[in-house]
Amino acid sequence: MADILTPALGESVTEATIAKWTKKVGDAVKKDELLVELETDKVSLEVAAPADGVLGAINAAEGDTVVPGTVLGSVTEGGAAAAAAPASAPAKAAKAEAKAAKKALKMAEKEAKKAEKAAKKAVRPAKTSKLKKPKLKVVEVA
Repeated sequence: MADILTPALGESVTEATIAKWTKKVGDAVKKDELLVELETDKVSLEVAAPADGVLGAINAAEGDTVVPGTVLGSVTEGGAAAAAAPASAPAKAAKAEAKAAKKALKMAEKEAKKAEKAAKKAVRPAKTSKLKKPKLKVVEVA
């Protein structure tokens, strides 16, 4: 098991905030792959995987404040990565299917709005011209 450590943050910087984890516990990772983004008041840092394997634990959640040397999580090295990779294939397929369904829903909503607009236009009464008032002449009858 390899620990994921908070790196040195630079001169006069004593702490960082976990901005974003790019992997979840159980995800396969490769050495030097981006795992977590840290932010300080001066810089943003990326922390990479120390080894090939599976992300075994996350010890600091997004928003947590950490200092250099803090163990952010761990990577379980070895064959577990091979088992995790095929398991992620169905998850990727499901994610792609969900994305396609979301896109189809947006398109259907757009078409429904077009149809509604066309229906309103068809029901609208035709514009009528203003009727002119007849001019009346006053005729005196003797």
